[in-house]
Amino acid sequence: MENSIDKVIAITGASSGIGEATARLLASRGAKVVLGARRLDRLEALAARIIAAGGEAAFAQTDVKSRADLTALVMLARERFGQLDVLISNAGIGPISLLDELRMDDWEEMVDVNIKGLLHGIGAALPVFRQQGFGHFVNIASTAGLTVVPTMAVYAGTKFAVRAISEGLRQEAGEHLRVTVVSPGFVHTDFADSMTNPEVKAHIIANRDKIAISPGAIARAIAFAIEQPADVDVGEVVVRPTAQA
Repeated sequence: MENSIDKVIAITGASSGIGEATARLLASRGAKVVLGARRLDRLEALAARIIAAGGEAAFAQTDVKSRADLTALVMLARERFGQLDVLISNAGIGPISLLDELRMDDWEEMVDVNIKGLLHGIGAALPVFRQQGFGHFVNIASTAGLTVVPTMAVYAGTKFAVRAISEGLRQEAGEHLRVTVVSPGFVHTDFADSMTNPEVKAHIIANRDKIAISPGAIARAIAFAIEQPADVDVGEVVVRPTAQA
């Protein structure tokens, strides 16, 4: 599989977890990666590791709540590497809680990052993909976008929205653009850091530490979709721990 992906790939939420693992895997397989996240120091360190290992990387501080930041990330890819083949919209947060707690700031933040952030990426990349005549959106959803459980009403709503928007985009994309949704289950990341309810946070971390799979498992699923020939569109991949109900 070495050097099997000769593409320019932008990744949001690239500073840790699934985004970081994906960047490292794709770079090891020959992709030129363009890294976006809010934590600039971590982006710098990741890019340095990729370049030291013989890969190619560029980065820009990126908050997906900003349209301008997503436009700048896409433009960086084109300026540095000449084109953009794939946009992986990975940035997401999940400060879950019972609706009765009325943590409305958390609700708004999930909508802003998980839904509007996705749309900002689509808005930045779609005109570029149309102009090029090729392009691939890889949108990271969640198994919470398949099943709703208590505490996850708003988070699940945002991930159902990711799947719905992605399906609409796929239907409108035409014969030259591809759209893939990847829905991870429990993955060992710092996802719980955004949670503001201490009891829920502790429960999620306990479950994560008990059954979670590595971010590399999701990275391999993403690579699988990207590696397919241009006439093959992998619509949706669900990757969860074997032990997850």
